[in-house]
This record gives sequence, structure tokens and C-alpha cells, in this order.
Amino acid sequence: MLDTLTTAPPPRQLTDEEIATYQRDGIVCVRQAFDAAWIEELRDLVAQDMAKPSGMVKDINAKGASGFFFGDTFVCHHVEGFKRAVFDGPGAALAGQAMGASKVNLLFDQILVKEPNTSTPTLWHHDAPYWPVAGDRVCTLWLALDPVTRDSGAVEYVKGSHRWGRRFKAVSFDPNQQYEEELPPVPDIDGNRADYDIVYFDLAPGDITLHHGLTLHGAPPNGRADQRRRAYIQRFTGDDVTYNPRPNLQKMLRDPGVAPGAPLDCDLFPVVWQS
Repeated sequence: MLDTLTTAPPPRQLTDEEIATYQRDGIVCVRQAFDAAWIEELRDLVAQDMAKPSGMVKDINAKGASGFFFGDTFVCHHVEGFKRAVFDGPGAALAGQAMGASKVNLLFDQILVKEPNTSTPTLWHHDAPYWPVAGDRVCTLWLALDPVTRDSGAVEYVKGSHRWGRRFKAVSFDPNQQYEEELPPVPDIDGNRADYDIVYFDLAPGDITLHHGLTLHGAPPNGRADQRRRAYIQRFTGDDVTYNPRPNLQKMLRDPGVAPGAPLDCDLFPVVWQS
């Protein structure tokens, strides 16, 4: 059961400038949010999961691509150690501060690993259309477990896109999953880069980004032959978010047993922080 609500204070508070940046741009970088002990532990946990993945695992590599792009979701329900990262780590409190939330639920946590010379890019998309949620306080925390540069696949973000008032059709990263919600396609960001305010961050292990659920983002391949790009990701929601199931969304671990329109609070989507 994921029912242990952390009461430990966060190791740091976001500054007013960091909160304002998240609210304005839909993306903020927070340096050294997780300490060296967390990074060592999470690297070990990633190795455990990759050696014995859950039933939610995906090889995200494009057909014919080089390298290996690994993804697994709901990992705190699969490898016990990730539960401690969810409930005792600093992520939920930092996301709550950025969102201006008084309560934070975990939607799910995730591993994404682009091994050296992985030629598959991460296509431009935003997160919220994939998920059975409604509300504005939806936030993704992306934690670097390795040094990240543009050459190794640093995620790029379109600043301010979370406030365009638009939702775009979910892009499929899995040939066995198609998304049928009637939404317009994601704009051609790469073909019109000068039209957008695009930012990325070189990251050291322990640095995080926090981005809004409607912030458009994507990532180039990992073109480095000598550097992995391991990331641990936590997906959080705030107190305005309710359950909004729709057909053909990203697969959840199981039915949460929550009524449509109700708060997410349940074992699948536990409350992990309160102010």
C-alpha cells in the first residue's frame, strides 16, 4: 500500500523567482534538488528495474533506430526502493511549491534511459492529454542521474506554451498504442524553431526540471558514445485536479476505483505531500 504521507520538511524551498519562472514559462530548472546519496540510491534502483522490469515496461526505440531507449512506469509499485523516493524525497514538496498547491498526489513515477548512441528522438508533445486527469496543477519532475547535455539528449521546452489555451493530440511512442482523442496535431516545432522560445538545460546529476503538464517539450537523440542519459521522473498533480477517464489514454497500472470528477486520492494516486 502506498499510504505513507511524508511530514519531513523539504531540504530547500523554491525561491520566489523559481516559482514565478515555473508559473510564467511552464518550465524551471532547480539545481541540486537531490543530493549525492539520493543519486547513488536511484541509480541502483534503476539498475534493479532494468534487470527485471515491470509489466509496464516499453522499448521506446523507433523501428530501425540504433541504441536502446528504455522506459518503465509506476516503478514505485514494482521496486520497493522507489516508494521511499516518492514519499521521503524532496520532489513532491518542490512540485507543490511550484504549482502553488496545498496538496500533491503522485500520478505515477517513471524511468527513462537513453543508452549511448541511441538515435531515437523524443517527439514534441505535452503530457496532460495522455492522462486521465482534469485541472491545471499538473507537473512533471525530471531528475538527471547522469550529466545531460544537448549532445546526450537534453529535453527542450517551448516556454509559455502551457498558457496557449490549446491541447494537442497525443503522439504515440508505442506502436501498439494509438490515441484517438479529437485534438489538433502538435505544431511543427523543429521546422519553425525561430517562431518559438525554446530552452534546454545542461544538467548535473541531482539537478531537476519541473514542467507544467501542457508545456510542449521534446528531446534529440543521445548522440554520445560514452554517456548514458538516465532519468527518474515523478508526475504530480495538485489540489484542483480530478479524475477524468477517457478512451485510448496512456495505460494506467490498474483501475484506481475513483469516480469521474472526484479527487484522485487513492492507493494508485496517493497523497504524497501537504503544505
